[in-house]
Amino acid sequence: MTPSPDPFREARQSTGLLTCPFQGENIPMILRHEAVRKAARDWQTYSSDAPFRVPIPSEEEFRRMRQLPIETNPPEHTAYRAIVEPFFRRARDPEVIAQVESLVDAALTDAFSRSQLEIVREFALPLQSRALTLLLNVPMSEADLWIRWGVHVFRDGEAGRKGVALENYLSARFDQAEAQPGADFFSALTQATYQGRCLTRDERMGFANLTFAGGRDTIIHTISSVLAHLASHPADLDFLRQDPSRIVHASEEFFRVISPLTHIGRVCPQATGVEGHAVPADGRVSLCWASANQDAAVFESPEEVRLDRKPNPHLAFGFGPHLCIGAPHARLILRTLLQKCVERVGSLTILSAEPGVETQAVYQRIVGYDALTLRLTPRD
Repeated sequence: MTPSPDPFREARQSTGLLTCPFQGENIPMILRHEAVRKAARDWQTYSSDAPFRVPIPSEEEFRRMRQLPIETNPPEHTAYRAIVEPFFRRARDPEVIAQVESLVDAALTDAFSRSQLEIVREFALPLQSRALTLLLNVPMSEADLWIRWGVHVFRDGEAGRKGVALENYLSARFDQAEAQPGADFFSALTQATYQGRCLTRDERMGFANLTFAGGRDTIIHTISSVLAHLASHPADLDFLRQDPSRIVHASEEFFRVISPLTHIGRVCPQATGVEGHAVPADGRVSLCWASANQDAAVFESPEEVRLDRKPNPHLAFGFGPHLCIGAPHARLILRTLLQKCVERVGSLTILSAEPGVETQAVYQRIVGYDALTLRLTPRD
């Protein structure tokens, strides 16, 4: 995928700030790499203890519960995060790694059997969904339902309210886990304790909601964007074939360039100044990962995709105490996909493409694809 022009460049170079209205609130977006890192570390000034307001736009209409652990500060965040970290560390388990390799192999075999394939819904979504069953240690048959939800997990539900299907599913899974506990993610949450007590149902739902919402579109966008890039730049696939050890650095460069999550919010408990801009008490700011990852003060020729870029201190997974808990899982999927493409794919051809465009009042940026049809042919 050829990177789109950086929509934040001018503001980053001039003031380091871009103010954008979201849902009637003017939110200053912090754009420079070092300023974003500094704010991400300073949770006392830039707080995550703000239910529904950490995502931008905010999500009151999508869900009823606080997402955990992301919408808390240390030390609560540290304690909450420790409850679920064992499941997210499963991405480093040799058995899980082998199973992800099998999933990618099966997906590529299916792609080779077709004259064309719509990558977003017929490749990326099933791959992400099936890989998630491995992380959560649930039967792979669960993925069939998740795939039927489509790309956006917060879809319309009863009475038109978004997120109902997900909430109903999670409630049913927790009911089942309470009645017949096992070794899966949902059962672990029903048995977990926090500060000497059992988790409430809302707390369990908050963990599960974030697991599905946070790791879905981001991975789907990454998969589709990387395959589109390899189709448009066959020399890059050859570059990786010449030395597959390059895949580790290449995957980090893809995460930097794609930056599937544009930004995330923080709330200022006290009035503060951000790059010369006054933020009132209880006002929000945006930590703009996508802009920080294009900062020329840190990344030479940031608009270029350099698969051997190093060092590469990108912020695609955030920074500080809230560093994305799902990063090992995302890395496993992308590195495995690149490895299997190196081993098995002869060529990729784009037949049609509809880039996904994130449009706000003062910027537009390409985020993955709404649809992408490719032809994949195997190596001789």
